[in-house]
Amino acid sequence: MFGPGFDSLQLHLAGQLYIFEELSLFIYSGSCVINTLIMSKIITITFTPCIDKSTTVPALIPEKKLKCTAPKLEPGGGGINVARAIKKLGGEATAIFPSGGYTGKFFNHLLEKEKVPSVIIESANETRENIIVLDDSTNDQYRFGMPGTELTGQECKKCLQAVEEMSDVEFIIASGSLPPGVPLNIYAQLARIAKSRKAKFIVDTSGEPLKYAADEGVYLLKPNLGELSSLVGKNELKPGEIRDIAREIIAKGNCTVMVISMGAAGAMLVTHEQAEVFTPPPVMRKSTVGAGDSMVAGIVHYLSQGKTLSEAVQYGVACGTAATLNPGTELCKKEDADRLYDQVKKVL
Repeated sequence: MFGPGFDSLQLHLAGQLYIFEELSLFIYSGSCVINTLIMSKIITITFTPCIDKSTTVPALIPEKKLKCTAPKLEPGGGGINVARAIKKLGGEATAIFPSGGYTGKFFNHLLEKEKVPSVIIESANETRENIIVLDDSTNDQYRFGMPGTELTGQECKKCLQAVEEMSDVEFIIASGSLPPGVPLNIYAQLARIAKSRKAKFIVDTSGEPLKYAADEGVYLLKPNLGELSSLVGKNELKPGEIRDIAREIIAKGNCTVMVISMGAAGAMLVTHEQAEVFTPPPVMRKSTVGAGDSMVAGIVHYLSQGKTLSEAVQYGVACGTAATLNPGTELCKKEDADRLYDQVKKVL
């Protein structure tokens, strides 16, 4: 996993040499130099990882003690979910993220169980937790997102340094919101790093961080309709405006490719030369948590295999739809994604 012909990883931490035999996780802390043996075609970076706790109650009633089902705990956060989904699809991506405190150690354990290669930047503050509750009586889902814990300037710098020091990178994926302490232009900084490494930079975020990234210029933006509206300073977009507005953004050099996520309606792929809408088949949805991350995973997984943009976005739509078949925070399953991909292609 550390590169052709290598079965161990060497890290120099504060003057001490550590050798890890076939492990998927390693710590990036203090004065650390990542050995050039570490190679990854796809890397993700997440500044606000979290532990997602999912449970179910018979009915959500105020002032009552509610009996919950046994909670399901999963590692989450934008880029974390993308790396996990790529693993489920048969690929591999290295996840880079900060982690701290007791919850951080447990988060690392959860990710290690899924065998996702990871570079962990130790942080002073605890890794956050989110809670997802399904009301069985109405089938309504309630999502309680805790605020991201603050990162120091030095911790942010280590995150960027970890990206810079990875070898043979072809795709860099930045996904998720930013916690306190992280500059709003950090995705723009990552865009510059990607350009220097000749890697394709994919961004899935919102608000000011999205605007900064677009101003710097990236390979692929994946906004939803609300995020695209905000990016161009509008409250709402009409269906007939979407393609032309995406083309205007591309013409300004803000991105080469745009994939607009449209929920149950699928996604629109727009480049300078093409514009296509890919619609998924109707399914019985259990949860939409992780659908966007699964879509990004499917797109990048297929691009890394040399597929065309159209094929990659079709597969991304299939993966996003596959995620909605599962309860709670579960991501897409390969067998569902492959089956739905065949159906998405038939819609054309």
